[in-house]
Amino acid sequence: MKFEELQLIEPILRAVQDEGYTNPSPIQEQAIPPALAGRDVLGCAQTGTGKTAAFAIPILQHLTAQKLESGRQRVIRALILTPTRELALQICDSFKAYGHYLRLRTAVIFGGVSQNPQVDELKRGIDILVATPGRLNDLIGQGYIDLQNVETLVLDEADRMLDMGFIHDVEKVITRVPSERQTLFFSATMPDSIMRLCNRILTDPVKVAVTPVSSTVDLIEQALYYVDKTNKRKLLLYLLKNPALVSVLVFTFTKHGADRVVRELEKGGVHAQAIHGNKSQNARQNALNAFKNGDIRVLVATDIAARGIDIDELSHVINYDLPNIPETYVHRIGRTGRAGLGGTAISFCCFDEKESLAEIEKLIGKKIPVVEDHPFPMEIFVQTPKQPRQPRQRIASERGKQLSARKTADGVPTKPGGNRSKPKYSRKG
Repeated sequence: MKFEELQLIEPILRAVQDEGYTNPSPIQEQAIPPALAGRDVLGCAQTGTGKTAAFAIPILQHLTAQKLESGRQRVIRALILTPTRELALQICDSFKAYGHYLRLRTAVIFGGVSQNPQVDELKRGIDILVATPGRLNDLIGQGYIDLQNVETLVLDEADRMLDMGFIHDVEKVITRVPSERQTLFFSATMPDSIMRLCNRILTDPVKVAVTPVSSTVDLIEQALYYVDKTNKRKLLLYLLKNPALVSVLVFTFTKHGADRVVRELEKGGVHAQAIHGNKSQNARQNALNAFKNGDIRVLVATDIAARGIDIDELSHVINYDLPNIPETYVHRIGRTGRAGLGGTAISFCCFDEKESLAEIEKLIGKKIPVVEDHPFPMEIFVQTPKQPRQPRQRIASERGKQLSARKTADGVPTKPGGNRSKPKYSRKG
């Protein structure tokens, strides 16, 4: 099928062609027609399948069909909720790209940065708002956002929003949009909590399921390296000597682990930057831009970026630490092999992570091929004992010990400043 067969208006077709697309992806082919017809859509699709265009194109066409009256203030007519800042920015960029030849305004709001530029853009009037739930509710509470004119509500990466604890913020937003609306709901997984939310907010939805989360993208080549935890850094540097690893996204389990990997890579002569929740929004965006532009070869990330990074032609994903949630593995490796391109996902596994590996292989329904010919094979085959937490002790300084030991002749302790405390006397009547 060609995009021309989806009955799209000429300005959108031209913008899609400018982006280099000729054939819709399966999720786009199945979701765009019912969305154009005004139906609610329930889409189950993992990252990298083209979900953004599946809801952005119908929204742009719908809003263009309803002409804005001359002189009338623009109001928010489409709202897209998404869990992370990075994903919000990318969705906004997609709306601007597909709507390049349309007279529609799109804005994005998220936390972690000053709200003032966002508020200024809202005051100028917009048609489409992309938002993270926390900042959205904050600005609603301050009176800067009114959602009573929303015609289409999109929940993107709904399962991730629930995982990140946004369920109450999402519920608040739903109560503020009109009950008579179109709702487009997309999630990579469909646990019971998601289905209960779907049943409450969707009306007779068209269900679209493409590439279920348990089946990873076929074009992604997967490889597994058994390695001791202490040798992961050496193995990573060893693999990065291969020039075929052109652009590498490395996932670690913790924020401190990401920073530590970056330091070790820099010591080994490999330029890298980290992106995680402790970084400011500007620092995260600068690191992402440097990676996209090829200024750095390696980007090290925690799972906050697993669904928020969209990079064309990413050659490799490396799981430096295996995730303890098997679905997260699928989301991570889905960063490569996008838009029909190939890619490679490499995973390191120490003995402590073998249980997580078993759960991942059960989910994807196959064994990950093991690479045995490497210089750092696993040699530790016992569980690393967890160190007991040591109670914090207050250690007195030598000066403090001396002061506490000193007594005056009348038994009154000396004050820290060295002055003797005056004894208290009671006045006898």
